[in-house]
Amino acid sequence: MTSYASSSARAEMSELRRLRSLLPPELQSWVTVESTTLVNPPLISCEEIGKDEVEIQIDMPKWEQMATDQRNLLFWHEVARIQNDTIPKDGWEMAALAIGLGGAVGELWVQDGLLLVLALTLCGVSGWRLWQKNNSDKLLNDLIEADERAIALAQRFGYSLPNAYKSLGSALKILIEQSPKKKLRSRYESRLSALKKSAAKAKAKMQQQAPTTGEAY
Repeated sequence: MTSYASSSARAEMSELRRLRSLLPPELQSWVTVESTTLVNPPLISCEEIGKDEVEIQIDMPKWEQMATDQRNLLFWHEVARIQNDTIPKDGWEMAALAIGLGGAVGELWVQDGLLLVLALTLCGVSGWRLWQKNNSDKLLNDLIEADERAIALAQRFGYSLPNAYKSLGSALKILIEQSPKKKLRSRYESRLSALKKSAAKAKAKMQQQAPTTGEAY
């Protein structure tokens, strides 16, 4: 049992090191990759853990069930989210909204017009940011954009365009099959649909440029 645990730990550390090597050089100083300790976590996620530090968290038992190429593209999807600045930030909006609302009520009581305007402005800004963070259409568009950028990152690391699309597409299919939550499954399905359309456009473009030598999708 001890030998198995030790072997498993070594394999986990080896995979984490491999993933860190897949970070673009410009991210390596402030993005870390770790195994998550959460209960029932997502397969892979990322979050801001400091002012200038982001952590990509992996559920290693589930992760090891994916093929290497699938892992790579899912990893680069999270990297793309970091590059696109669409990962969750510190949740200051709720605190700001509460402060703004409290200030607005207080200023109504003391009738200070300038402070009331400032409090309402704080409410407006924080409310807008909360809406943006929780708007499902924007979230989906951000994920689709990250998929596109993940394809570009894969090419940067030596993947052919067809293989990059295939790897990410097959990974999304597995996530669809394994997702018990309807909302999450629907989001994966939308990403896969957008990816297929993008792949079709890329294929048509490649065939126009080299109709006799284009690689099959």
